[in-house]
Amino acid sequence: MLAKPKPKGPLIDFHQLAEDFKTIDPKDPGLWPLAPRVVTLLGFFLVIVGAAWWFGWSGQLEELDTQKVQEASLREDWLTKKNQSVNLDEYRRQLAEIDRSFGTLLKQLPNRSEMGDLLVDINKAAQGRGLSVELFKPGGETIKDFYAEVPITLNLIGGYHDIGAFTGDIAKLPRIVTLNDINLTTGPKEGVLVFKTTAKTFRYLDEEELAKKKKANKGAN
Repeated sequence: MLAKPKPKGPLIDFHQLAEDFKTIDPKDPGLWPLAPRVVTLLGFFLVIVGAAWWFGWSGQLEELDTQKVQEASLREDWLTKKNQSVNLDEYRRQLAEIDRSFGTLLKQLPNRSEMGDLLVDINKAAQGRGLSVELFKPGGETIKDFYAEVPITLNLIGGYHDIGAFTGDIAKLPRIVTLNDINLTTGPKEGVLVFKTTAKTFRYLDEEELAKKKKANKGAN
């Protein structure tokens, strides 16, 4: 009869491992059994890895994350500047167009010495259309950034078409004049209207006035 095969033992003999750890001599690790030496080396390795993480790697990883965020910000800034440099010629063209447009508007603003002529032109425009000028009262100037605003209170009496023609004449003046707060009512006679408005014109400040304004602003600050 064939002998029965001997049953296989467990892959890990925990009893033997326990005996190996009980019999080790701390003073002579060279004679330790294999299992204690492996466990001890693995423990030392884990301690070294933990110490490296605590004292060095964690801070380096945080710094790496910070550098990644900074890199993304610099990359976005670079792309923005690159797009601006690609469109630099177009930006220059637009700036030159803005300068021309601003210069054209500035030329439509009279200087201080020309304001009297402009007021005469507005008065002549009303009389030229046969309107009766009941009130023509320039108000005080309001100083803005680089120009002054001059309001003129007007009360005119005349026919509907004459008033319409007057407003058209004002729009055609070489200087900027706007009509504000328009009030149109019936007049004392049939077919006659009373036209009340505040005409606003503008003049640019000369170098002396700009210097005074700048000095005043500095004093206020």
